[in-house]
Amino acid sequence: MTTTLDRILASTRATLPALRARRAELERRAATAPDPPSLAKALVGERVALIAEVKRRSPSKGTIRAELDPAAHAEAYARHGAAAISVLTDGPFFGGSLDDLARVASRVAVPVLRKDFILDEAQVLEARAAGAAAVLLIARALPAARLAELLRFAGGCGLAALVEAHDERELETALESGAEIVGVNARNLDDFRVDVAAAWELLRRIPASRIAVAESGMATPADVAAAARAGADAVLVGTALSAAPEPGELVRALASVPRAGR
Repeated sequence: MTTTLDRILASTRATLPALRARRAELERRAATAPDPPSLAKALVGERVALIAEVKRRSPSKGTIRAELDPAAHAEAYARHGAAAISVLTDGPFFGGSLDDLARVASRVAVPVLRKDFILDEAQVLEARAAGAAAVLLIARALPAARLAELLRFAGGCGLAALVEAHDERELETALESGAEIVGVNARNLDDFRVDVAAAWELLRRIPASRIAVAESGMATPADVAAAARAGADAVLVGTALSAAPEPGELVRALASVPRAGR
């Protein structure tokens, strides 16, 4: 049976030939882009760091905020305490674009994460050229050896990587890849259902030497506190913030939760 993730990955693969044809151009642009701020440093502090996301829609929620201005929303996030900004750049399924990322990166001083379905080095170069500080690498979407290759390539380009897992096997793959920043997504990308309890159990298994990020299924400070008790150093919150017309108050509340450690 074809899953939502299968459809997204097929869509992404269809764009790669044209992108690879531009690799020389992307390499030049990436080489001259300013050094981005460190995502790892931004995610370590006394409080649970908030990675605040901008997205217009998703396969699970449909339209979240069609008229969302990513740059204006990101500025509000950063101004009210977000440690980093996540930008959805997938167009067909999430309504995003590389232009969204470039506009956000030009307007905020905090690190910007390209959240997309990264399968190729050209996408990493594209992110670096657009001003990203990090890329998302999804263990479910990549064979283990390919994940490790892209992680090394991103590092060579001066980018951090958030390596995402959803189950025990994927977490093992993420850890074995050498990822410094490991995310546990409570959302199953095959069917987009959320299981927060299972995600928190996985979070507890991340070594204290790595940065643990809880992803999906959070909308309130109580949700962030639950992630903190499971050992999260940071949380990624998207839908609740993107849907908020004035997200500043919610950002302040979500970013106020003390870390508990692992």
